[in-house]
Amino acid sequence: MSSKKRVLSGIQPTADSFQIGNYLGALKQWVQLQDTHDTFYSIVDLHAITGEHDPKVLHQRTLLAFAQVIAAGVDPEKSTLFVQSQVPEHAQLAWVLGCQTGFGEASRMTQFKDKSKKGGMDRTSVGLFTYPILQAADILLYQADQVPVGEDQRQHLELTRDLAIRFNNNFTKTFTVPEPYIVKESAKILDLQDPTAKMSKSLPAGCVFLLDDEQIIMKKFKSAVTDSDREIKFDTELKPGVSNLLSIISLVSGADISELESEFSSKGYGDLKQRAGELVIESVARPFKSKVDELMKDKAQLNKLMNQGAQKAKQVAGETLRTVYQNLGFVS
Repeated sequence: MSSKKRVLSGIQPTADSFQIGNYLGALKQWVQLQDTHDTFYSIVDLHAITGEHDPKVLHQRTLLAFAQVIAAGVDPEKSTLFVQSQVPEHAQLAWVLGCQTGFGEASRMTQFKDKSKKGGMDRTSVGLFTYPILQAADILLYQADQVPVGEDQRQHLELTRDLAIRFNNNFTKTFTVPEPYIVKESAKILDLQDPTAKMSKSLPAGCVFLLDDEQIIMKKFKSAVTDSDREIKFDTELKPGVSNLLSIISLVSGADISELESEFSSKGYGDLKQRAGELVIESVARPFKSKVDELMKDKAQLNKLMNQGAQKAKQVAGETLRTVYQNLGFVS
């Protein structure tokens, strides 16, 4: 058994392309963690059906998401990379944990409250309501020691911890109680058109998709919102657009913000936007897209990697579920 701490994380296949925020904010950390942790990464397609969806689109996006994670640098030989729905133990454990979760407890999840308000209660699925319980199953199934989390997922991780402790106390110690993995310099990439909002696929005008044509990516950077001033300075309150561009350049190039401020002290916003666009295209988008295209051309190899990942995941998931069922008193 590995002496490394185990980390689990997942990404939904809900877009045709990952965006630069996914890459800089999560996937780069996934790649780095491979060398220091026992890493489990999942394409969480079960989470992608809580709302309406097109089956053909979901199928294609799942393949694409799997290929994109590899293109970002996740090595299936180093990490256990798998598609969630190919490991049925996720849904099985979610039912068990749902029976340990109070209705009021689940009702207090802020993401459900926010999304159900937007869509209306009549159009909100029970799946969206129980989403955090499935997320808890995703984590506890693999006895994860740590989970990389952003602010929007902290409440869900707290529920996961509560359910693990409750099950351990009510029955027999079964689950590892996971801790949050806090990235020291977590990258928060903002929308190019609204630099007060996090970059998101739901706001496509200011979102840089890595599989887009290079001309589209450059056009988005050139039209990025800055301000009426001319000074290139990192100030997230007074100059959020400029600061966002400096952050992107820093994260892609490895240069310190202070170095960039000095470099651009005698230049204009056009130069800043041009540099950000060129760096993202040359250092990230171009090699990323090339690798994805290569993987998607060989579906047989892609499916082989998926099956291998699912089998590796099932070995751990199956052992956990057998222990859970035994401790619950189910007949084996």
